[in-house]
Parts: sequence; structure tokens; C-alpha cells
Amino acid sequence: MDDPAKKYFNCNDKERAVFEAGIKLGTIYHQFVGTPFNSSNITVLEKAIEESVKVQPFVKGIKVRINAERIKKGKGLYKYLTLTGDMLDVDLVIEYNNIEAYCSMKYIEEMNYPLMFIREIRVK
Repeated sequence: MDDPAKKYFNCNDKERAVFEAGIKLGTIYHQFVGTPFNSSNITVLEKAIEESVKVQPFVKGIKVRINAERIKKGKGLYKYLTLTGDMLDVDLVIEYNNIEAYCSMKYIEEMNYPLMFIREIRVK
């Protein structure tokens, strides 16, 4: 792929792929946490997040799930929730030149934290 920004990056293709994944996962977290939703539009919100990431450079695939087990029962007076980081399960594949970076964001119970991490890096 011709990448006009490549000259600004002092790194190899593997490092660039991981950088791109971090940007996308950070964007999901900081853009969508706080979004109001209820049980009638969970799927719509998952798809909206996926579609917003798909238009970004180097995204080969993404799957977003709002973890129903993490959704708190109390919805409050107006019957809706706001999305929190612990509800997000995201699997992302970045393709940069001949590198594929498989990355995720998941709530890790023992850490009490929505962790963004690299699952695997493959050379095509």
C-alpha cells in the first residue's frame, strides 16, 4: 500500500501496525464511553462503533460487542444506561503492508480494568 505518511514514522511495519491499532482502540474508548443506550439499540450501537472504525486507514476487520453480563441491572428513572469501558469487547485487525496485527479491548476481571492488548502479529 502506498502510504504518504510513512516518511514521518521512524519505525518498522510491525510497529506501525500496532500503533494504528492503538489509535483505533483508544478512539473507540474515548469517543463512545458515555454514549446512552438501552436494550433496544445495543446492536445499533455496536454496528455504529464498527462502521466508524472501518473508515479509518488500515482496518481489515473489527467486531464490537457490548457485554451483556457487564450491563448493570439498574437503569434509572429513564430506563437507559451509559456505555462504560467495562462493557466493551472489541476485536480489531489492522493490516499494514505485509503485517496483520490482531488486537483487542476487553474488561479483565482480575485487573478491574478494560485492557487494550495485542493478541497476535502475523506476517502475511
